[in-house]
Amino acid sequence: MNLAQKFEESRKHLLSVAYRLLGSSAEAEDAVQETWMRLSKSETAEIENLSGWLTTVVARVCLDMLRARKTRTEHALREEAEPTDIAGPERELQLAQSLGPALLVILDTLAPAERVAFVLHDLFDLNFDEIASILGRSPVATRQLASRARRRVQGPKTTPSETPQREIVTAFLKASREGNFTALLQLLDPNIVLRADDVAIKVSAANKEKGAPQFASEIHGADAIANLFKGKAAAAQLASVDGVAGATWIFGGEPKVAFTFTVADGKITDIGVIMSPYDLKEMNVQLLS
Repeated sequence: MNLAQKFEESRKHLLSVAYRLLGSSAEAEDAVQETWMRLSKSETAEIENLSGWLTTVVARVCLDMLRARKTRTEHALREEAEPTDIAGPERELQLAQSLGPALLVILDTLAPAERVAFVLHDLFDLNFDEIASILGRSPVATRQLASRARRRVQGPKTTPSETPQREIVTAFLKASREGNFTALLQLLDPNIVLRADDVAIKVSAANKEKGAPQFASEIHGADAIANLFKGKAAAAQLASVDGVAGATWIFGGEPKVAFTFTVADGKITDIGVIMSPYDLKEMNVQLLS
């Protein structure tokens, strides 16, 4: 099978990805055509997983298009809300049903990186490591982008001050400051995962002798994470991180680290540690009284 035939086998999938990222059938066609152009100029013998490579490339093309796109009028958005000729009548119906005009309007309010992270993870089940390589972000920051986008898609619920999560994060910070290992364990899901970005890993290693918690790209298990934070959160403050109760450390009036928390059934199941200045600049971190 030649290269063109292999590409055609992936065309419907690529159009589906591009349409959901761009919300425009015409732009989706352009993105897929650009993907073909890049493939035709590449050393295909070095591509181990062609389908994965094509998905990554079309997502990067779409990300560039989203960043360059000028604001469209409401009329133009309505005209583009339903695909026209991207893969025949059956495929058009599937696309229109799976991604209706209302969702397209919401997606169009997201920042490009948020939209890519949400669509690729929630609609196409790509893992965050793959999406992070597309966005040029850390996996932990990419998770936060998708989480922020997901909340906007689902609509406003309650403020951080009203959620049980605030109480749980407050209890976690208190137990950490007091070095209360038992209390920490009670707050953590047994299968909890902590994920830190590269900056957090490097900073923690540089401050090891000062007693700073030693982060890694992933740390698993309640025991390990309770030990990590026991007696270590003296400077952390309760904060709203992208609208959800979390924690931060502020120096010179600017957040230097953001701790994100995922809570399910009264237990903390995931902690993110973000220290990249670029990613922090893109986040909304505000202290909670």
